[in-house]
Amino acid sequence: MDVPIWMWLAVLGVILAMLAVDLFAHRRAHVIGVREAATWSAVWVALGVGFGAVVWAAYGAERGQQYLAGYLIEKSLAVDNVFVWAIIFTYFAVPRELQHRVLFLGVLGALVFRGVFIAAGSVLIASFSWILYLFAALLLVTGYRMLAQRDEHIDPQRSRVLRLFRRHVPMTDAFHGQWLLVRSGGVLLATPLLAVLVLIEVTDIVFAVDSIPAIFAVTDEPFLVFTANAFAILGLRAMYFLLADLVHRFVYLKLGLALVLIWVGIKMALKVDVLYIPTTISLAVIATILTVAVVASLRATRGTTRRAVESPGEPPFRVASEAETAALEPTWRRHGRVRARG
Repeated sequence: MDVPIWMWLAVLGVILAMLAVDLFAHRRAHVIGVREAATWSAVWVALGVGFGAVVWAAYGAERGQQYLAGYLIEKSLAVDNVFVWAIIFTYFAVPRELQHRVLFLGVLGALVFRGVFIAAGSVLIASFSWILYLFAALLLVTGYRMLAQRDEHIDPQRSRVLRLFRRHVPMTDAFHGQWLLVRSGGVLLATPLLAVLVLIEVTDIVFAVDSIPAIFAVTDEPFLVFTANAFAILGLRAMYFLLADLVHRFVYLKLGLALVLIWVGIKMALKVDVLYIPTTISLAVIATILTVAVVASLRATRGTTRRAVESPGEPPFRVASEAETAALEPTWRRHGRVRARG
Protein backbone atom coordinates (compact mmCIF):
# COMPACT_ATOMS: atom_id res chain seq x y z
CA MET A 1 0.00 0.00 0.00
CA ASP A 2 1.71 3.15 -1.26
CA VAL A 3 0.62 6.13 0.85
CA PRO A 4 2.13 9.46 -0.29
CA ILE A 5 3.43 11.84 2.35
CA TRP A 6 0.76 14.41 1.49
CA MET A 7 -1.94 11.94 2.56
CA TRP A 8 -0.28 11.47 5.96
CA LEU A 9 -0.08 15.25 6.33
CA ALA A 10 -3.71 15.65 5.21
CA VAL A 11 -4.93 13.14 7.79
CA LEU A 12 -2.89 14.77 10.55
CA GLY A 13 -4.27 18.15 9.45
CA VAL A 14 -7.85 16.89 9.69
CA ILE A 15 -7.17 15.42 13.15
CA LEU A 16 -5.61 18.66 14.42
CA ALA A 17 -8.41 20.73 12.90
CA MET A 18 -11.11 18.62 14.56
CA LEU A 19 -9.29 18.75 17.88
CA ALA A 20 -9.16 22.55 17.59
CA VAL A 21 -12.89 22.68 16.81
CA ASP A 22 -13.65 20.40 19.74
CA LEU A 23 -11.47 22.47 22.09
CA PHE A 24 -13.09 25.72 20.94
CA ALA A 25 -16.58 24.28 21.37
CA HIS A 26 -15.73 23.24 24.94
CA ARG A 27 -13.43 26.13 25.87
CA ARG A 28 -15.60 26.89 28.88
CA ALA A 29 -16.06 24.23 31.54
CA HIS A 30 -19.65 22.98 31.50
CA VAL A 31 -21.61 19.81 32.07
CA ILE A 32 -21.99 17.92 28.78
CA GLY A 33 -25.50 16.52 28.40
CA VAL A 34 -26.67 13.43 26.56
CA ARG A 35 -27.90 15.36 23.51
CA GLU A 36 -24.58 17.19 23.05
CA ALA A 37 -22.65 13.94 23.57
CA ALA A 38 -24.85 12.11 21.05
CA THR A 39 -24.31 14.86 18.46
CA TRP A 40 -20.55 14.80 18.84
CA SER A 41 -20.52 10.98 18.84
CA ALA A 42 -22.40 11.00 15.53
CA VAL A 43 -19.89 13.48 14.09
CA TRP A 44 -16.87 11.38 15.12
CA VAL A 45 -18.40 8.11 13.90
CA ALA A 46 -19.32 9.74 10.59
CA LEU A 47 -15.72 10.93 10.21
CA GLY A 48 -14.32 7.49 11.04
CA VAL A 49 -16.64 5.58 8.73
CA GLY A 50 -16.35 8.25 6.04
CA PHE A 51 -12.58 7.90 6.05
CA GLY A 52 -13.08 4.16 5.60
CA ALA A 53 -15.13 4.91 2.48
CA VAL A 54 -12.28 7.07 1.17
CA VAL A 55 -9.78 4.25 1.75
CA TRP A 56 -12.16 1.79 0.05
CA ALA A 57 -12.52 4.05 -3.01
CA ALA A 58 -8.80 4.86 -3.25
CA TYR A 59 -7.23 1.47 -2.45
CA GLY A 60 -9.93 -1.12 -3.04
CA ALA A 61 -12.32 -3.27 -1.03
CA GLU A 62 -9.64 -5.30 0.77
CA ARG A 63 -7.90 -2.24 2.25
CA GLY A 64 -11.23 -0.62 3.01
CA GLN A 65 -12.39 -3.71 4.92
CA GLN A 66 -9.10 -3.90 6.78
CA TYR A 67 -9.53 -0.31 7.94
CA LEU A 68 -13.15 -0.87 8.97
CA ALA A 69 -12.26 -4.08 10.83
CA GLY A 70 -9.49 -2.26 12.67
CA TYR A 71 -11.76 0.71 13.41
CA LEU A 72 -14.45 -1.61 14.78
CA ILE A 73 -11.94 -3.43 17.00
CA GLU A 74 -10.50 -0.19 18.38
CA LYS A 75 -13.92 1.40 18.86
CA SER A 76 -15.28 -1.61 20.74
CA LEU A 77 -12.21 -1.97 22.96
CA ALA A 78 -12.45 1.76 23.65
CA VAL A 79 -15.78 1.15 25.37
CA ASP A 80 -13.84 -0.63 28.10
CA ASN A 81 -11.87 2.61 28.51
CA VAL A 82 -15.16 4.42 29.08
CA PHE A 83 -16.03 2.09 31.95
CA VAL A 84 -12.62 2.62 33.56
CA TRP A 85 -12.88 6.39 33.18
CA ALA A 86 -16.29 6.36 34.85
CA ILE A 87 -14.82 4.51 37.83
CA ILE A 88 -11.83 6.88 38.07
CA PHE A 89 -13.96 10.03 37.84
CA THR A 90 -16.39 8.65 40.42
CA TYR A 91 -13.64 7.68 42.86
CA PHE A 92 -12.03 11.12 42.66
CA ALA A 93 -15.42 12.87 42.55
CA VAL A 94 -14.24 14.94 39.59
CA PRO A 95 -16.87 17.64 38.89
CA ARG A 96 -18.67 16.82 35.63
CA GLU A 97 -17.84 20.21 34.13
CA LEU A 98 -14.10 19.43 34.43
CA GLN A 99 -14.18 15.96 32.93
CA HIS A 100 -14.07 16.99 29.26
CA ARG A 101 -10.80 18.91 29.70
CA VAL A 102 -9.13 15.91 31.35
CA LEU A 103 -10.32 13.60 28.57
CA PHE A 104 -9.24 16.05 25.89
CA LEU A 105 -5.69 16.09 27.24
CA GLY A 106 -5.83 12.33 27.77
CA VAL A 107 -6.76 11.78 24.12
CA LEU A 108 -3.87 13.97 22.97
CA GLY A 109 -1.48 11.84 25.02
CA ALA A 110 -3.11 8.64 23.75
CA LEU A 111 -2.58 9.69 20.12
CA VAL A 112 1.11 10.31 20.77
CA PHE A 113 1.72 7.09 22.70
CA ARG A 114 -0.22 4.95 20.25
CA GLY A 115 1.64 6.50 17.35
CA VAL A 116 4.90 5.43 19.02
CA PHE A 117 3.55 1.91 19.69
CA ILE A 118 2.34 1.55 16.10
CA ALA A 119 5.68 2.66 14.68
CA ALA A 120 7.53 0.23 16.98
CA GLY A 121 5.14 -2.60 16.13
CA SER A 122 5.51 -2.01 12.40
CA VAL A 123 9.31 -2.09 12.66
CA LEU A 124 9.25 -5.28 14.74
CA ILE A 125 6.88 -7.07 12.35
CA ALA A 126 8.95 -6.04 9.33
CA SER A 127 12.16 -7.21 10.99
CA PHE A 128 10.98 -10.33 12.84
CA SER A 129 8.00 -12.20 11.42
CA TRP A 130 7.95 -14.46 14.48
CA ILE A 131 6.86 -11.48 16.58
CA LEU A 132 3.34 -12.13 15.28
CA TYR A 133 3.27 -15.33 17.34
CA LEU A 134 4.14 -13.28 20.41
CA PHE A 135 1.36 -10.79 19.62
CA ALA A 136 -1.07 -13.66 19.07
CA ALA A 137 -0.15 -15.24 22.41
CA LEU A 138 -0.59 -11.87 24.12
CA LEU A 139 -4.09 -11.49 22.64
CA LEU A 140 -5.10 -15.02 23.63
CA VAL A 141 -3.86 -14.57 27.20
CA THR A 142 -5.56 -11.16 27.46
CA GLY A 143 -8.80 -12.58 26.09
CA TYR A 144 -8.71 -15.45 28.59
CA ARG A 145 -7.97 -13.10 31.51
CA MET A 146 -10.82 -10.84 30.43
CA LEU A 147 -13.14 -13.85 30.41
CA ALA A 148 -12.00 -14.99 33.83
CA GLN A 149 -12.10 -11.49 35.35
CA ARG A 150 -15.09 -10.05 33.49
CA ASP A 151 -16.83 -9.13 36.76
CA GLU A 152 -13.79 -7.36 38.22
CA HIS A 153 -13.05 -3.65 37.83
CA ILE A 154 -10.15 -1.30 38.43
CA ASP A 155 -9.80 -0.04 41.99
CA PRO A 156 -8.20 3.46 41.90
CA GLN A 157 -7.61 3.32 45.64
CA ARG A 158 -5.13 0.47 45.13
CA SER A 159 -3.42 2.03 42.11
CA ARG A 160 0.37 2.01 42.35
CA VAL A 161 0.50 4.91 39.91
CA LEU A 162 -1.61 7.03 42.23
CA ARG A 163 0.44 6.09 45.28
CA LEU A 164 3.71 6.95 43.52
CA PHE A 165 2.30 10.22 42.24
CA ARG A 166 1.07 11.33 45.67
CA ARG A 167 4.36 10.26 47.26
CA HIS A 168 6.67 12.16 44.91
CA VAL A 169 4.59 15.09 43.62
CA PRO A 170 3.47 17.87 46.02
CA MET A 171 -0.30 18.19 45.72
CA THR A 172 -3.20 20.28 46.91
CA ASP A 173 -6.08 18.56 48.64
CA ALA A 174 -8.72 20.16 46.41
CA PHE A 175 -9.70 20.77 42.79
CA HIS A 176 -9.10 24.34 41.64
CA GLY A 177 -11.24 24.65 38.53
CA GLN A 178 -9.51 23.48 35.35
CA TRP A 179 -6.02 24.13 36.70
CA LEU A 180 -3.56 21.25 36.64
CA LEU A 181 -0.91 23.23 38.54
CA VAL A 182 -1.15 26.04 41.06
CA ARG A 183 1.40 28.07 42.98
CA SER A 184 0.84 28.67 46.67
CA GLY A 185 3.34 30.43 48.90
CA GLY A 186 5.94 30.27 46.16
CA VAL A 187 5.58 26.47 45.85
CA LEU A 188 4.35 24.85 42.65
CA LEU A 189 1.70 22.22 43.45
CA ALA A 190 -0.20 19.70 41.37
CA THR A 191 -3.96 19.62 41.69
CA PRO A 192 -5.95 16.37 41.90
CA LEU A 193 -6.94 17.00 38.27
CA LEU A 194 -3.34 16.34 37.21
CA ALA A 195 -3.33 13.09 39.22
CA VAL A 196 -6.53 12.03 37.43
CA LEU A 197 -4.98 12.87 34.05
CA VAL A 198 -1.86 10.80 34.82
CA LEU A 199 -3.96 7.83 35.93
CA ILE A 200 -6.13 8.00 32.80
CA GLU A 201 -3.04 8.24 30.59
CA VAL A 202 -1.45 5.21 32.22
CA THR A 203 -4.63 3.13 31.89
CA ASP A 204 -4.79 4.01 28.19
CA ILE A 205 -1.20 2.82 27.73
CA VAL A 206 -2.19 -0.48 29.37
CA PHE A 207 -5.18 -0.78 27.03
CA ALA A 208 -2.97 0.04 24.03
CA VAL A 209 -0.80 -2.99 24.81
CA ASP A 210 -3.87 -5.10 24.00
CA SER A 211 -5.49 -3.07 21.24
CA ILE A 212 -2.44 -2.37 19.05
CA PRO A 213 -1.59 -6.09 18.56
CA ALA A 214 -5.31 -6.72 17.94
CA ILE A 215 -5.46 -4.35 14.99
CA PHE A 216 -2.22 -5.77 13.55
CA ALA A 217 -4.15 -9.05 13.29
CA VAL A 218 -6.37 -7.57 10.56
CA THR A 219 -3.87 -5.29 8.80
CA ASP A 220 -0.13 -4.69 8.89
CA GLU A 221 -0.33 -1.36 7.03
CA PRO A 222 0.89 1.38 9.42
CA PHE A 223 -1.31 4.00 7.75
CA LEU A 224 -4.46 1.94 8.32
CA VAL A 225 -3.43 0.97 11.85
CA PHE A 226 -2.79 4.59 12.82
CA THR A 227 -5.88 6.10 11.19
CA ALA A 228 -8.20 3.42 12.60
CA ASN A 229 -6.76 4.07 16.06
CA ALA A 230 -6.90 7.84 15.67
CA PHE A 231 -10.51 8.07 14.50
CA ALA A 232 -11.63 5.56 17.15
CA ILE A 233 -9.84 7.47 19.93
CA LEU A 234 -11.03 10.91 18.81
CA GLY A 235 -14.63 10.00 19.57
CA LEU A 236 -13.90 8.62 23.02
CA ARG A 237 -14.75 11.80 24.92
CA ALA A 238 -18.21 12.08 23.40
CA MET A 239 -18.72 8.35 23.86
CA TYR A 240 -17.89 8.67 27.54
CA PHE A 241 -20.52 11.33 28.18
CA LEU A 242 -23.03 9.32 26.17
CA LEU A 243 -22.43 5.96 27.87
CA ALA A 244 -21.01 6.72 31.33
CA ASP A 245 -24.44 6.50 32.97
CA LEU A 246 -25.24 3.28 31.09
CA VAL A 247 -22.21 1.26 32.18
CA HIS A 248 -24.37 -1.04 34.27
CA ARG A 249 -26.40 -2.08 31.22
CA PHE A 250 -23.55 -3.56 29.15
CA VAL A 251 -23.33 -6.71 31.25
CA TYR A 252 -22.12 -8.97 28.43
CA LEU A 253 -19.89 -6.53 26.56
CA LYS A 254 -16.70 -7.60 28.34
CA LEU A 255 -17.49 -11.19 27.38
CA GLY A 256 -17.88 -10.07 23.77
CA LEU A 257 -14.60 -8.13 23.84
CA ALA A 258 -12.81 -11.17 25.27
CA LEU A 259 -14.12 -13.32 22.41
CA VAL A 260 -13.03 -10.70 19.87
CA LEU A 261 -9.48 -10.71 21.29
CA ILE A 262 -9.38 -14.50 21.23
CA TRP A 263 -10.66 -14.53 17.64
CA VAL A 264 -8.09 -12.03 16.34
CA GLY A 265 -5.37 -13.84 18.32
CA ILE A 266 -6.24 -17.10 16.54
CA LYS A 267 -6.39 -15.28 13.20
CA MET A 268 -2.95 -13.75 13.75
CA ALA A 269 -1.38 -17.06 14.77
CA LEU A 270 -2.81 -18.84 11.72
CA LYS A 271 -1.89 -16.21 9.14
CA VAL A 272 1.86 -16.46 9.79
CA ASP A 273 2.43 -19.86 8.17
CA VAL A 274 -0.85 -21.80 8.17
CA LEU A 275 -3.98 -20.05 6.90
CA TYR A 276 -5.01 -16.53 5.92
CA ILE A 277 -8.57 -15.81 6.94
CA PRO A 278 -10.10 -13.23 4.55
CA THR A 279 -10.80 -9.81 6.00
CA THR A 280 -14.47 -10.09 5.00
CA ILE A 281 -14.87 -13.10 7.30
CA SER A 282 -12.96 -11.43 10.13
CA LEU A 283 -15.07 -8.28 9.85
CA ALA A 284 -18.28 -10.34 9.87
CA VAL A 285 -17.19 -12.39 12.91
CA ILE A 286 -16.17 -9.30 14.90
CA ALA A 287 -19.35 -7.42 14.04
CA THR A 288 -21.50 -10.45 14.93
CA ILE A 289 -19.83 -11.01 18.31
CA LEU A 290 -20.16 -7.36 19.30
CA THR A 291 -23.75 -7.05 18.07
CA VAL A 292 -24.83 -10.14 19.99
CA ALA A 293 -23.05 -8.92 23.15
CA VAL A 294 -24.68 -5.47 23.00
CA VAL A 295 -28.17 -6.72 22.11
CA ALA A 296 -28.04 -9.43 24.79
CA SER A 297 -26.88 -6.87 27.36
CA LEU A 298 -29.65 -4.42 26.56
CA ARG A 299 -32.29 -7.16 26.62
CA ALA A 300 -31.04 -8.50 29.96
CA THR A 301 -31.18 -5.03 31.53
CA ARG A 302 -34.39 -3.89 29.85
CA GLY A 303 -36.26 -1.28 31.88
CA THR A 304 -33.11 -0.06 33.64
CA THR A 305 -32.65 3.70 33.54
CA ARG A 306 -29.50 5.80 33.47
CA ARG A 307 -27.52 5.57 36.67
CA ALA A 308 -24.17 7.08 37.57
CA VAL A 309 -21.39 4.81 38.81
CA GLU A 310 -21.59 4.64 42.59
CA SER A 311 -18.68 5.87 44.69
CA PRO A 312 -17.12 3.19 46.95
CA GLY A 313 -16.71 5.71 49.81
CA GLU A 314 -15.68 9.24 50.63
CA PRO A 315 -13.69 10.88 47.80
CA PRO A 316 -10.02 11.59 48.61
CA PHE A 317 -10.23 15.20 47.41
CA ARG A 318 -12.65 18.11 47.66
CA VAL A 319 -13.58 21.05 45.44
CA ALA A 320 -11.94 24.31 46.51
CA SER A 321 -14.14 27.30 47.16
CA GLU A 322 -14.01 30.32 44.85
CA ALA A 323 -12.25 32.25 47.60
CA GLU A 324 -9.53 29.59 47.93
CA THR A 325 -8.93 29.51 44.19
CA ALA A 326 -8.96 33.31 43.90
CA ALA A 327 -6.36 33.56 46.67
CA LEU A 328 -3.87 31.70 44.45
CA GLU A 329 -4.07 34.18 41.58
CA PRO A 330 -2.08 37.07 43.15
CA THR A 331 0.80 34.64 43.83
CA TRP A 332 0.94 33.75 40.14
CA ARG A 333 0.86 37.37 39.05
CA ARG A 334 3.54 38.34 41.59
CA HIS A 335 5.91 35.76 40.13
CA GLY A 336 5.07 36.88 36.61
CA ARG A 337 3.89 33.45 35.55
CA VAL A 338 1.06 32.30 33.36
CA ARG A 339 -1.58 30.21 35.08
CA ALA A 340 -1.61 26.55 34.03
CA ARG A 341 -5.15 25.63 33.06
CA GLY A 342 -4.61 22.17 31.45
